[in-house]
Amino acid sequence: MSTKEAEFKGLRGILWPIHNFELKKFLPMGLMMMCILFNYTILRDTKDTLVVNSPGGGAECLSFLKLYGVTPCAILFMAMFMKLANVFSREKLFYIVLVPFLVFFGAFAYVIYPNTGIFHMSLETIQGLQAKYPNAHWLVPVIGNWSFSLFYILAELWGSVVLSMLFWQFANQITKVEEAKRFYGLFGMLGNVGLLLSGPTIMLAASYAKTLPASVDAFGVNLKTLMSAVVIAGIVVALTYRWMNKNVLTDPQLYSPDQKSSKKKKVKMSVGESFKYIMKNPYLGLIAVLVLSYGVAINLVEGVWKGQIKVAFPDKNDYNMFMGQFSTWTGAITILLMIVGNNLLRRLSWFKAAIITPVMVLITSSIFFGVVWNGNNVSPFTPFLGVTVVLVAVIVGQIQNVLSKGTKYSLFDSTKQMAYIPLDSEIKTKGQGAVEVIGGRAGKSGGAFIQSTLLASIGGSVSLASLTFILGPLVILICAGWIVAVFGLSKRFNTLVAEQKAESTEEAAPAKEAAPELATTKA
Repeated sequence: MSTKEAEFKGLRGILWPIHNFELKKFLPMGLMMMCILFNYTILRDTKDTLVVNSPGGGAECLSFLKLYGVTPCAILFMAMFMKLANVFSREKLFYIVLVPFLVFFGAFAYVIYPNTGIFHMSLETIQGLQAKYPNAHWLVPVIGNWSFSLFYILAELWGSVVLSMLFWQFANQITKVEEAKRFYGLFGMLGNVGLLLSGPTIMLAASYAKTLPASVDAFGVNLKTLMSAVVIAGIVVALTYRWMNKNVLTDPQLYSPDQKSSKKKKVKMSVGESFKYIMKNPYLGLIAVLVLSYGVAINLVEGVWKGQIKVAFPDKNDYNMFMGQFSTWTGAITILLMIVGNNLLRRLSWFKAAIITPVMVLITSSIFFGVVWNGNNVSPFTPFLGVTVVLVAVIVGQIQNVLSKGTKYSLFDSTKQMAYIPLDSEIKTKGQGAVEVIGGRAGKSGGAFIQSTLLASIGGSVSLASLTFILGPLVILICAGWIVAVFGLSKRFNTLVAEQKAESTEEAAPAKEAAPELATTKA
């Protein structure tokens, strides 16, 4: 261990602590993550543009869609995934899950969106139903613009399913703990090149669309460009995954099939048994709290922020262009934080690296809610800044999101994935699947439940910005609970790692004792 560390001194140790023979394993994984995050960013920005700017819709629709659309679909998908995992090999399962996403996104741009006039309710119908059912004011557009809602659901699942489950399960199965300390931070750094590429892609597509004549559906052209890029990047992911199975997993220097297996083969758990195990397993429970806390906190902030963006940029292409430059900034800042974060992962304890994200979210969210809540008090500075009060909130919210997502990608994701590594193979696959999809979705649906309940209780066209005096304190409480969970998980993680080291030492001891005996026999 010490000799390996000695090889990575100076700038090489900071920027590229990878052995040359490991490039065959590391670079394809980095390419896969880059393409997955490229798609994730385009889909995230496009789904928000569609729903927030839909006829009769707004940012307030997102909470209803997350709660009543995304969460049930996530639960259904997880049940299907566990069933399929018992039937198909890991490689086949990867393709079975990935391909339907790509088919839908391609079909949406070229077939569904051009015919939304046929598929969707008219604006008059939506507005009539909103007037008739004021408590369901923001739910009506979710149903009326159903194809946008379906796009939103699948775009949301892309992050949970393809990134959190398919990619990270694969990474955890073929990566050792010692490699993870060097690889995982850099996976994120290379992956966030995808954000840097996706931002300009979104902005260029929107800029080109705005130059088209008024008779052309500019956003429809924009959508075709973006979804074509998504399909191409998805094909690259599938081809890279296939190449790794043929060339990396067959190389004993880079991967041993036994390196992740437990001593005893375990019977595969059913869906019901998996849920019960997670409920009874405090270690997985604490990981779920981390995922849940991030999801709820960031969604409570984003709901308010996206409402402010719609006010500032009412045109679809302008909205999409703003989200594109936001993604570019997120990618650039995240890569910088990745360089710092990767070194923090190697030099700090798991706890110190994991605690940074909740602290960052706590501080930046408090500032953002303060700006929105005291909008009138900020107005004296706006002439100096040359912007409106709404744009001040948009800018502060952008800074909050960039820093929160930067620490999330650079430290939260890596420390969370490291927490799975000491676990048994069966728990890792099924437990991680349940925590990532259910925990991640429960986080988003938790924030959505809070927002939608408040909106439905008040009724009418009330905005989320007017509810910051409730949402702000809630985010602070959630971050406090998140910090407590990091303390608890840190203790259990260190205990498991220590036990594994002790077991490996015990297994190595008989081998050393057998060597002199073999030499004596030969003599």
